[in-house]
Amino acid sequence: MAIPQGIAPTETRVPFDMADAASALIDATGTIIGWTPAAERLLGYPAAEVMKQPGRMLLAAPEDAVQAEAIGSWCRAHQGWGGLGRLRHRDGRRIEVGLRISAMCDAGDDGSWLVSGIDVGSIPTWALSGSLLQAFLTGSPVGMAVLSPDLRYVWINDTLERYGGLPREERIGRRMADCLPGLDTEALEAQLRQVLRTGEPVIDYEYRGWTMAAPHREHAYSTSFFRLDNAEGRPVAVCHMVIDVTDRWRARERLALLNEAGAHIGSTLDVMRTAQELADFAVPRLADFVTVDLLDSVLRGEEPLETPGETLPAFRRAGQTSVREGCPESIAALGDTVAISPTSPLACCFFSGEALLDPLMDRSMSAWSEDPARAAKVREFGMRSLLVAPIGARGALLGVASFVRSRHPEPFEEDDLLLAEELVARAALNIDNARRFSREHAAALALQRSLLPHALSGGRAVEVASRYLPTDARNGVGGDWFDVIPLSGARVALVVGDVVGHGLNAAATMGRLRTAVHTLADMDLPPEELLAHLDDLVIRLTEEETGQEGVAAAVLGATCLYVIYDPVTQRCTMARAGHPTPAIVDPSGEVSFPALPAGPPLGLGSLPFESAELELPAGSLIALYTDGLIETCDQDIDIGLGRLSNALGQAVLPLEELCSTVIDTLLTCPQTDDVALLLARTHGLGTGHVASWDLPSDPAVVASARSLVIRQLAEWGLDELMTTTELIASELVTNAIRHGTGPIRLRLIRHDVLICEVADTSNTSPRLRHARTTDEGGRGLFLVAQLTRRWGTRYTEGGKLIWAEQDLPESA
Repeated sequence: MAIPQGIAPTETRVPFDMADAASALIDATGTIIGWTPAAERLLGYPAAEVMKQPGRMLLAAPEDAVQAEAIGSWCRAHQGWGGLGRLRHRDGRRIEVGLRISAMCDAGDDGSWLVSGIDVGSIPTWALSGSLLQAFLTGSPVGMAVLSPDLRYVWINDTLERYGGLPREERIGRRMADCLPGLDTEALEAQLRQVLRTGEPVIDYEYRGWTMAAPHREHAYSTSFFRLDNAEGRPVAVCHMVIDVTDRWRARERLALLNEAGAHIGSTLDVMRTAQELADFAVPRLADFVTVDLLDSVLRGEEPLETPGETLPAFRRAGQTSVREGCPESIAALGDTVAISPTSPLACCFFSGEALLDPLMDRSMSAWSEDPARAAKVREFGMRSLLVAPIGARGALLGVASFVRSRHPEPFEEDDLLLAEELVARAALNIDNARRFSREHAAALALQRSLLPHALSGGRAVEVASRYLPTDARNGVGGDWFDVIPLSGARVALVVGDVVGHGLNAAATMGRLRTAVHTLADMDLPPEELLAHLDDLVIRLTEEETGQEGVAAAVLGATCLYVIYDPVTQRCTMARAGHPTPAIVDPSGEVSFPALPAGPPLGLGSLPFESAELELPAGSLIALYTDGLIETCDQDIDIGLGRLSNALGQAVLPLEELCSTVIDTLLTCPQTDDVALLLARTHGLGTGHVASWDLPSDPAVVASARSLVIRQLAEWGLDELMTTTELIASELVTNAIRHGTGPIRLRLIRHDVLICEVADTSNTSPRLRHARTTDEGGRGLFLVAQLTRRWGTRYTEGGKLIWAEQDLPESA
């Protein structure tokens, strides 16, 4: 018989079942003296051809004879042999067989030998029997155990012994609870009892915990349970098979953490808040102490660094969280500048742009030799493992984040580094978005502030106070606006408007309309004419912005309210373009909303605008506002107007306090629109501030006009202005007599400035021109322009009025 090359004839136990084996009997000389039908079926030789033939005829090759002699010697010494060999079929092919050779007599006699064999190629079940089956179960990479019906271990394999961390001898005969204190053994035994009771297997039951093999490290396991029945169908044991699925569980946990991080990090467009959310989320899920340090330039909204320079830039602590209350491990408070040593892990991470893993912090401690304060914190709180990740987005560096373990028993691993990098990458994108928003929001607010008036002054005509409240931090720039514009004759214009929408388009449109109102106000147009010109401008802007929906939508449908108050006559003229009616509070405290023609919103170009005039005695209050004040989430317009009326009923309050009262009373829920509020308390100019004379259209009255002016200025104590005012009055009266018709009115107003007005019945506008040296006239208005701070013309119902202003002397 032959044995395979490399297999020594030392196996005396055959690792497979020989029940159906082919058998032959060979005598001491090696001659075949017995042959079974099974042998004929295996090798193809009938008994007649092999009987009395030497056994070596069955060898597969002549060179197998040497090995056959060795097997024979082994058999004589050990009374038998078992193993694999090669035999030759009658048709010439070779057959791998499993052999067993047994002595038929005492070892000392020259007796015969029984040779049994099976074809290992045609009977694959051979490997599942005998010692090979035992080796298969014991050495399987799947943990296996058999428990008795009372749930005590009766057998475990090597893998399960390794999982549990206890020797096999200490588990056999004991319950799970006695061997596995770190697992939920009650739940496991409940599964085993269910399988014993029902016979239904349980597949892929997952649980987590620790075992004595790794008491400080949690593992995840997948277990299947099935019942073992005897031949009569009665349960005799229950088996469970265990697979360590910790890697799969941790991968699933990482995915779940990243998914959860998306809901917790980046909830606002605030850089500091987003950095703090990263720290809050990572503790204690990943680390015991986390810090987020951002570049100071990032917190200011500036562009981050695309590549680090040779020196470390300034960092500020933007976020930090610890499992210990108050973050005692930190060397800086939120918002503080953070000093980073050039040799520290944080600096190395920032300069390299790559994450750093220091599982035992042995490298970090030596690197922090130049940072004794941080090194002292590391020793004080037992920090034992470190991760540092760069915070970068869109190819730019924003800062660094550090993750530290001190209480957590396990050091950081490569999987933890990947998780930290993914968390930081997601936070970095949100931080950069917040930085960009902060920059754009600051620019938008700066634009808004530049477009709104910086300081409102109604002079002696009105006392004013205002409030502007953008919708919220996200839509902090809107189209609401207001203004107080000084006009000629001590009058003042109050204006409030509302552009559709929010954001930069609305703010830019608001700025254009406000500038246009200023320009039209300088022309001294009455309110209805000013709105008509503004309406034409909006129509042109809408046509120019065709294709730019944001701008066109903002300007089309804008509303405006324009009010002119004259402190001399104490009368008010107003017109509106689709804007809410102003509220009027008379000196007695009664609140009313005057019946003012509505007028269409700007840009429609349909109905004409109409104005209304009413008397406002000194001490009256006029409130101009946008619809965001009266149309809130919890009230309609009528309710809002009623609440506004009640709030304005406290008009005796100082204006600033009254403004706050109105806002607090009406804005009781989150805003849905921008709010603008302008309050103006009127003052009157009495006879002590105004002097007026009606003069005939006669050149002889020019001298009288000069005398009247000198006498009035002397009465007011304005002797320093007598000469210039006398000349101004003389030129204006002369111009009215020369170019106008009918009576002339001369008026002096002592206000914040000294105003000289001359009105006539002519509609001809005066024109300033530069006379030539040979001209005898034409220098009157030129002299007026040189002697005054400003001058102009406005049209009245009966003609026109020319006015000129002079600054009062400091003594006045």
